[in-house]
Amino acid sequence: MPELPEVETIARGLNRAISGKIFAGAELRLPRVVLAKDPRPLGAALAGDRVEHVGRRGKYVCISLRSGRALVVHLRMTGRLVVRKAGATAPLPYANVLLQFTDGSDLTFADVRTFGRMRLVEPEEAWAADFGLEPLSHGFTYERFSELLAGRTTPIKVFLLDQRHIVGIGNIYACEALWEARIRPTRAAGTLSKQARQRLHHAIQDVLRRAIDMRGTSVDDYVDAEGLRGGFQNVLSVYGREGQECPRCRRTIVRTVIAQRGTWWCRTCQRS
Repeated sequence: MPELPEVETIARGLNRAISGKIFAGAELRLPRVVLAKDPRPLGAALAGDRVEHVGRRGKYVCISLRSGRALVVHLRMTGRLVVRKAGATAPLPYANVLLQFTDGSDLTFADVRTFGRMRLVEPEEAWAADFGLEPLSHGFTYERFSELLAGRTTPIKVFLLDQRHIVGIGNIYACEALWEARIRPTRAAGTLSKQARQRLHHAIQDVLRRAIDMRGTSVDDYVDAEGLRGGFQNVLSVYGREGQECPRCRRTIVRTVIAQRGTWWCRTCQRS
């Protein structure tokens, strides 16, 4: 599932490509992708509205419209948002929704496993009310991070994946941040020392920023808005590297399962 760096990369690419464009309509090839009592009127609802900005909230792409509404998209495991130029005739495999613009171009939502969803959100809807802190925002201070951890008995890996606390972190970046901070994934979140909390706070932001700079991690189906793969998979320290050498201590990286999620880490380095 695309995590914060991948969704941020997609949103930035879409913002460059479609900001200012005006919707002409939509072709729903798989209507259930659109979350609505009746998804069929989506094209009519969008027609004439203009894209003001494309951003991100957690793992969601948010297309803000002049009307004050937003088209919110969750890519789930294999969803793609790809901009196609006017006159494009080559079919895009597994295209479930085509959002058409007045200049002849379109934004295609393709998803081989059909788990991805989109929804047209009204201005007054608090659709992200339950979301936690954005880890790259000014509000994600060390002090606030410490407050979130206080008294938590859940394993720190599980805590990082809970979007009610911090949004955007998934399995890849939780594993990478914990390795960078030298913290054992099973350690109870509330028992981390001050030094460990400081290291983890820094590692979360460092790993996410570096991944964004490399346009995300392509370990499965992820591509950006231009259909290009990311590059962070080439510099992963532990994720997906079971049986290989730890880049720091040269001991063997292991894979264990925590809360039904594969977890890659180094038993030698990650002792805190």
